[in-house]
Amino acid sequence: MTHASSHESPFSATGAAGEQALLVRVSQGDRDALRKLYFLFHRRLSRFLLRLTHRPEITEEIINDTMLVVWQHAHEFRGDSRPSTWILGIAYRRALKALSRERPSQGNPQDEESSGAPDAEVMEGLAYGVELSDWLDRALERLTPEHRLVIELAYVLGLSCEEIASIAGCPVNTVKTRMFYARLRLRELLARLAAPSVAERLPP
Repeated sequence: MTHASSHESPFSATGAAGEQALLVRVSQGDRDALRKLYFLFHRRLSRFLLRLTHRPEITEEIINDTMLVVWQHAHEFRGDSRPSTWILGIAYRRALKALSRERPSQGNPQDEESSGAPDAEVMEGLAYGVELSDWLDRALERLTPEHRLVIELAYVLGLSCEEIASIAGCPVNTVKTRMFYARLRLRELLARLAAPSVAERLPP
């Protein structure tokens, strides 16, 4: 597939209903509908996968793999979530598979339960200023893919815990747990990377 043109926006006025209509057409073998979905999601998937993997050289391959899965399994979409959530979930799993082929696993995140939930003020504060963003990017690179996913989806894409759970294929409580430990890990990493003032702004 070719790259999306610069004027195509992933946040098109098409909306969830339009996306679902395209998925129905894809499930019926409509290649033009698949092409439209590709252009609709290309930029969003590129941004999501780049931040998740930090590997621009494999991003396009993962996007194409994702859209192939969409083509083959569109008939399995039941409408329990938004089409975008379903497609991002496919991309997430393809990304983890690609990463697992190239480097040893970083281990599973801890599964202790926690009542912690995403706090938008955390990332709003961290995102202020180029220097703070640089520290944050460096710290995020050192998180496990699972921990990085919840941070990126919650604070970059603004998804709810329920939507993240659907993408990651895990219970909502697991998402909250990963969020809790991801914040703790970010605090440790930011302090180690000589940004203690930033680390202090993370919640305990």
